[in-house]
Amino acid sequence: MANYSNTSPYFNTTENNISLDFFVPRTITADTDDVVYTIDRIYAYRPDLLAYDLYGSPRLWWVFAQRNPDEIEDPIYDFAPGVTIQLPKLSNLKTDLGI
Repeated sequence: MANYSNTSPYFNTTENNISLDFFVPRTITADTDDVVYTIDRIYAYRPDLLAYDLYGSPRLWWVFAQRNPDEIEDPIYDFAPGVTIQLPKLSNLKTDLGI
């Protein structure tokens, strides 16, 4: 198992002394009552800022792409104003990621 923190998208991905193995995505629980959010200009191309404002940590920037794979393929450049995404609940992130 890799030595990545529990806030890392690579936490479940194994590594050797040369490289990472195939990426193993982390599970982010989707609830029917997750908040639907349209990305505002203030967060354009900055998922780290939204993660900080919502969850208190910019290290969780990747959860938006993980939770919304149909809307966000590139976690930075697809994080554009006007894109509508589902926001994972902090309680689900705490359970799923162990934070």
